[in-house]
Amino acid sequence: MPKSSKITTIEALEALYGGVNPNSLAKETPSLTPEYRRWIEEAPFFALASSGPGGLDCSPRGDAAGQLFRILDDRHIAIPDRRGNNRLDSLRNILHDPRVALLFLIPGIEETLRINGRATITTESELIQSFSVGATTPLSVILVEIDAVYFQCARALKRSKLWDPTAFRACGDVPTAGQMTRGAKPDFEAEKYDAELPARQQSSLY
Repeated sequence: MPKSSKITTIEALEALYGGVNPNSLAKETPSLTPEYRRWIEEAPFFALASSGPGGLDCSPRGDAAGQLFRILDDRHIAIPDRRGNNRLDSLRNILHDPRVALLFLIPGIEETLRINGRATITTESELIQSFSVGATTPLSVILVEIDAVYFQCARALKRSKLWDPTAFRACGDVPTAGQMTRGAKPDFEAEKYDAELPARQQSSLY
């Protein structure tokens, strides 16, 4: 890359892009407004970004609306840590650096909503029990104290056609979970793994 084309200062960056739309600043709030609260209460999915000694991480989180998280008040939300792969990337990062960012999505809605804040991990019994599904409870709950909330406009989802059924892909159009694992571990039994995966996932959702 030619040296002259590299952006190295905030001044150069702002000169390249010009002034910020004042509405994009005005829509940021330090807590959930009634409208923001109503919006995220419908969300069945968000991505959780965190930072730790090994670098950055972004983890998908999904569940039925009402089970994915709980609004405790306008500045605090509680997130059950549902069953996963036990890498604990997000939780390890939170212990190192509490800063987190969440990006919420609602199927069919092209705006997204962002929350920046600071997280802690709790095993408080009553809170954990409140997130039970059947006989299964999460081992911990992530508490997020909100610093900033704002919605993101629809351009990214419009460009990607994320919710457009004509752009959907079938499972055979991309490598399977087993095939991707075998790509990293050549002796992995991909076909057996893929055949057993749907039943295993369904029996271990919580």
